[in-house]
Parts: sequence; C-alpha cells; structure tokens
Amino acid sequence: MGEVINITAEVRDRAGKGMARAVRREGKVPAVIYGNNQDVVTISIDGNELSKLIKNPGFFTQIFAVDVTGKKHEVLARDLQVDPVTDLPLHVDFLQFNQNTKIVIEIPVNFLNEEESPGLKRGGVLNIVRRELELRCSPTNIPQAIEIDLTGFEIGDSIHISALDLPNGAEPITDRDFTIATVAAPTVMTAEEEAGEIVDGEEGEEGEEGEEGTDDVEGGSSEGVERGSEE
Repeated sequence: MGEVINITAEVRDRAGKGMARAVRREGKVPAVIYGNNQDVVTISIDGNELSKLIKNPGFFTQIFAVDVTGKKHEVLARDLQVDPVTDLPLHVDFLQFNQNTKIVIEIPVNFLNEEESPGLKRGGVLNIVRRELELRCSPTNIPQAIEIDLTGFEIGDSIHISALDLPNGAEPITDRDFTIATVAAPTVMTAEEEAGEIVDGEEGEEGEEGEEGTDDVEGGSSEGVERGSEE
C-alpha cells in the first residue's frame, strides 16, 4: 500500500441542499463517507485543502485517512462534483473499504522506451487504442500506472492485455483479449516517395492518352478525328 494522505474533516449534523450551501459559504466542501457496512457519515472538508488534492492526477487511486472527531476512516474518493464554471469542488463521495473489498478503477497506461522500438525508428506510428485500463483490484494495492515497454516492437505488432504482467491482485474486468496499442505503418510519405509517385502517374497518363488517340484514327471514324481536333 502506498502513502496514506491524512485529511481532517468536521461532522455535518444535517444533510440537504440548504446545509450544503451553508457549508460552501464557509469555504468548506460537503462530503460523505459510505461503505463497508457502516452508517453514512456526513462531513465537510476545507475547500483549499481539497482543491490542492484534486489537482493530483492520482486523486481517485489515492488512499486517504479522514479524521472525523478523532476517528480515522481509510477511504478512496469515488465521485467528485465540481462547479461547471469555476471547477471548484462542490461535493465528494468517499468509500470505506476492508481487506476483502474489490473495486473497479481506471489505471493510466504509460509507454516506455519508444526509442528502442525498431518499428517506430523506421517511421512507424504508435496507435494507442486505450490510454486507461479498467482493472479490478484491492484498494490497498492500486497501481498508479501500467507501464508497457516498447523495446523490440516492429511495424504491425500489437499489444494485448494478455501480454501484460499486471500487479499482484489486479485483473481486467473482461475475459476478452483486447488490444491496447499497435505499431502502425507510417501514414505520411516522404518527399522523395511523393515525387516518385507523381512522376510515375504523369508518364502513365501520357501513354494512355497516346494510345486512345491512335485507336480513334485507326478506327477510321471521322467523328473521332473531329473530336480530337476540337480537343
């Protein structure tokens, strides 16, 4: 289990929109703690402290120890509501858990050693199908990221979920062997390739036009000759 971040909270005596607005006017954010077969605890958290925490990209994978009047609750943030204009937090749901709890969570994917991929060196493109993976795991063993080493990958190679060595206790939520990324062929031709294709195309068009003109004359059609003159 990674480092646990401590948060101090205050108990809210009442729930409801009116109470929540009153809490926000004091510079705090209403929140709830639920789960683990325990009663729901309504709390409020300092708004400035929470705003700093949610800027962390691992906010939803971080374990927090919320101190409520001397009692600590180990929780994960499961839902966050923000103001659509200011992006300030409006409400947070925290989930309590135990050693048997399993949750489904999205884990970011990081790709390493792109310079060691022969396919990418030759102009191939890393086509990322999934930037995050939905995994089922214990809250005490959530990986911060899944790292994929691209060393040795050639153009045309694919990376499937079955090829990954997932952290202990983590598993995909589906049995389907889905694709995470591929090394695709380059989609943009070099200047030399484009120039060569244009020259080849021009030569072919001239040859075709010459053959069509000969056919019209040899056929003895006066209409064909007149049409050629007009052109």
